[in-house]
Amino acid sequence: MAGQAVFSAALRRSFQTRVAGEQGSAVVDFVLVGALLTLFSLSIIQLMLVLHVRNTLVDAAASGARYGALADRTSEEAEARTAELITTALNEGFAQDITTSEEVMDGIRTLEVTVKAPMPVLGLVGPDGLMEVHGHAALPN
Repeated sequence: MAGQAVFSAALRRSFQTRVAGEQGSAVVDFVLVGALLTLFSLSIIQLMLVLHVRNTLVDAAASGARYGALADRTSEEAEARTAELITTALNEGFAQDITTSEEVMDGIRTLEVTVKAPMPVLGLVGPDGLMEVHGHAALPN
């Protein structure tokens, strides 16, 4: 029994020495892993924001083209409609560079609405003109 007590005391001292050498390492591990997970999560959220902005611009350009292709509408009204949709969904900074042109695609006259907007890099802020989307609609004969 005495031998067992000596062995337990030696084991306890060995464990305490190992634990004392690792004190504070959990805090460092938490900070390192937490920082990486936070950066990864924010990157995914930013990517989702970029995709949302792109899809919104594509939809606004297509809707503006369809609106401008109506028989009693003009290309200026298509630009105005596209700008209105973009301003409502995002903000007016994304509706600064909107152009329209007539194109022939597969033998069909179409109205093309082109939107050049900033690429959102940090939130909705980013360099101008990096994102360009097009919307098309068939023009009446």
